[in-house]
Amino acid sequence: MKRKISAIALAMFLFALLPLQTWAAELLIPVGKIVGLQLLDDTLTVVAYDDIFGSCARDAGLKIGDELVKVNGDDIAAPQDLRDALEDQAGCPVELTVRRDGKLNTVQLTPRQTDEGPRIGVYLRQGVAGIGTVTFYDPDTGAFGALGHGVSTAQGALVELTRGGAYPARIQSVKKGRCGEPGQLKGSADPESPLGPLLRNTPQGVFGVTKQGWKGIAIPTAAYEQIHTGPAVIRSTTQGDQVQEYSVEILKIYPENRADCRNFLIKVTDPALLKTTGGIVQGMSGSPIIQDGRLIGAVTHVLVNDPTTGYGIFIENMLNAADPA
Repeated sequence: MKRKISAIALAMFLFALLPLQTWAAELLIPVGKIVGLQLLDDTLTVVAYDDIFGSCARDAGLKIGDELVKVNGDDIAAPQDLRDALEDQAGCPVELTVRRDGKLNTVQLTPRQTDEGPRIGVYLRQGVAGIGTVTFYDPDTGAFGALGHGVSTAQGALVELTRGGAYPARIQSVKKGRCGEPGQLKGSADPESPLGPLLRNTPQGVFGVTKQGWKGIAIPTAAYEQIHTGPAVIRSTTQGDQVQEYSVEILKIYPENRADCRNFLIKVTDPALLKTTGGIVQGMSGSPIIQDGRLIGAVTHVLVNDPTTGYGIFIENMLNAADPA
């Protein structure tokens, strides 16, 4: 009996010495699917003048890029706030407080009366919308992560997400990357068929939940010490909504806690991807990177002077950001 107990104790001791990732690696589906992303915050930004009534705003001094902050001293945080304020002052001049180049300015104008009510003659954007790539999906919880970097405002600040969503998307065309000129995936999203809400916008990516999910085989995630230089693959969507695997080479690995989230250097080696995109292009951010059967991270940035080369973020850093607790 003593020998049996000793053997069990020894086995438990050896088991306790094993690194956590060798027996409890998280299983996630590496997706690679293109999606539309909409992140709303409490800002309203002027993006264009109206073709008919734009002179109203232009002559008053309202400029493209101005962020509307107040109307007659009252805060506004959504298009409806502006519409309500204009209705209350129908036919009368209004004072707009705008943020321009980090400073507050005031603009006086008289709204134009239209069949839809008073208008100030500009198109406004709330938050940021675009396309990106889903890195991972957890079939057990419905959680997903995308981009591998944060979504920022035109001023470079991280969008303070109040609400948002992910939507099915398709690639319509590809602008091929060239030295000094980053390429781009151009696509369209279907806002009538939401995949799920976005919950967090962080420097390591955007994260949300979905009931629909994505099909695929869940694989282990890699710990920092399991990642090495050499061959790997990425999953990306470069045509329609079909995911393809492409070969890449990991050239260099940087410290795990590097502040800018550029954790390793990768180079595209796949002839098909090089022919289609020239390498890494905008819209591919979030493409999962797989090495030795493990999900190791996501594509995040391209080198402007060499579109075949870019950076990736470790999957551990994305997961820590997705669930900071």
